[in-house]
Amino acid sequence: MRLRASLLALLVGCGSFEDPAIVLDLRILAATASIPEQVIDVDPTMELQPMVLLGQIAPIEVCYLVADPALDRTLAYTMSICPPSTDERCNTGEPEVVLATGVLADPDVAPGGVYPCTTIQPDGNLLGVLLAVLDGDPLGGLAGLDVSATLRIGGVDADRALDQYASKTVRITPRIPLARTGNKNPTLTSIEATITLPDSDTPGAPFTLPLGRCVDQVAPLEVAPDTTLRLTPIEAADARETYIVPTLDGKTSTYTESPTYQWLAGNGGWSSATTGGPKDFVGNPAPLFTDWRAPKNVVATNDPLQGPTDVPIWIIQRDERFGATWYEACIRVVP
Repeated sequence: MRLRASLLALLVGCGSFEDPAIVLDLRILAATASIPEQVIDVDPTMELQPMVLLGQIAPIEVCYLVADPALDRTLAYTMSICPPSTDERCNTGEPEVVLATGVLADPDVAPGGVYPCTTIQPDGNLLGVLLAVLDGDPLGGLAGLDVSATLRIGGVDADRALDQYASKTVRITPRIPLARTGNKNPTLTSIEATITLPDSDTPGAPFTLPLGRCVDQVAPLEVAPDTTLRLTPIEAADARETYIVPTLDGKTSTYTESPTYQWLAGNGGWSSATTGGPKDFVGNPAPLFTDWRAPKNVVATNDPLQGPTDVPIWIIQRDERFGATWYEACIRVVP
């Protein structure tokens, strides 16, 4: 009883835990590959021919979405490729190829957006990683070979032990069966928004959410504190691809993608930080929308009694085959 009382007192004194859907410091939010999955022709009855394999692979550009709202600083980063691991890093003793190193202007205030990117070329470096993955694959590459494009990033003058890590998986898949096709990144046509004012239960007319980072928008969408903004992604016609995969019994299975949506913001709160996904157990489609509640107490830089404040919004659309696309928006909360 005394222990419970002490824990409750500690929680009350410290306030609520940080919401992972609210970005307060350095975070790697998302990653995308220009070609998340490539399908190549391989004859299983013939010995593997590396140059023929590489000749079918197109270059893959990998980019990361990074936020660092707490500090005004330059970031240093390193991007590599290696076999996949469980901790977003390259395992010691396995092939690792550094593809890019550099510095990044502050991602929150640099006009036009800055993103750490690199291109995976179909060369001997990629081949060495693929062969290492194949060597440890019990299925012999039947389900595809995954390559991890990793990112390490942190402040140029900060303790490197505080660096953040992330990895993006790209897949090279044999054309088994012959009808198999590679994956493409999912896309949206727009994001529909409706506003419900404080102390009201009636939403306004729907409109299209303007996209663009806060630093790039001259006149972002304005809302009052404690306003509810419902956001609904409007998917492109080909956002849910149908695909075929081989099974261990020599047959095939056909599936349709079920995109998910991750919702992040610099302030306020979400009714659901993740939406979408597969249907429920009775066949109902998963809801795609979520509600963002504007903060009640708006604090503006250099003037804590006034406003407004600009809140960055990030929407990440993903499918279950390593496809991903991100969108950025800005909401101005005006007292």
